[in-house]
Amino acid sequence: MKKLYDKSELLFSILWVVVYCVISASIRGSFGEGSIVLLIGLAAIAISIFVFIKKFHLEKKYGLRKWHSNVKDYLYFVPVLILMTGNLWGGIEIAHKGMAQVFVVISMLLVGFIEELIFRGFLFRALLQKDPVPVAVTISAATFGIGHIVNLLTGQGNLETVFQILFAMAWGFLFTFLFYKTGSILVGVIVHGGVDVFSIFAAHEGGSEYGYVLAVLIVAIVYCVYLSRRPAALREETE
Repeated sequence: MKKLYDKSELLFSILWVVVYCVISASIRGSFGEGSIVLLIGLAAIAISIFVFIKKFHLEKKYGLRKWHSNVKDYLYFVPVLILMTGNLWGGIEIAHKGMAQVFVVISMLLVGFIEELIFRGFLFRALLQKDPVPVAVTISAATFGIGHIVNLLTGQGNLETVFQILFAMAWGFLFTFLFYKTGSILVGVIVHGGVDVFSIFAAHEGGSEYGYVLAVLIVAIVYCVYLSRRPAALREETE
């Protein structure tokens, strides 16, 4: 892995994207979201990523650090914290029983960690080395969104998958901008994990999920325009 990383960080990141998508989609399709098999598979991927980053002292590069700022600047995160709860706007419903509920909650938290490190960490940082910021942000967000097409392999419907791709792409722009501007990926990990966890308790009544997708799309556009005007922590590090 280290040899590939040293040779091409972009190929390294693409390999992780492929490995993650194939493993998670195949396990979900065969065993479901509430299975211990999925939890073990995701845990193995998360541990592998974390060990790699720690072993080669890449925590700062990939944002595994606190965002040091004034207390008032934490208002910076209010829009995404509010949107994080969107899956609950239509009501709450328990979809799993017993230990399956525990397994699926932990699995969704691991998904938030893994996807942020792969798409915002590995992929975005690799793109940022050679591409202009708008290009790197767009490719990272688009790849994250399109990556959800693998949900078709788990039996998910076409229309639902299209909305999920748009939803994920909008979040991709938000998470990438937050990482670029703050230099920390931790907020993205927390919010991403929260979105995924709340999704398993969503009632999905009255078309509330479509309203949520629309809200995320609108806020993503407005908030990314706002974030684009703020100084960037990653730019300062690379200059």
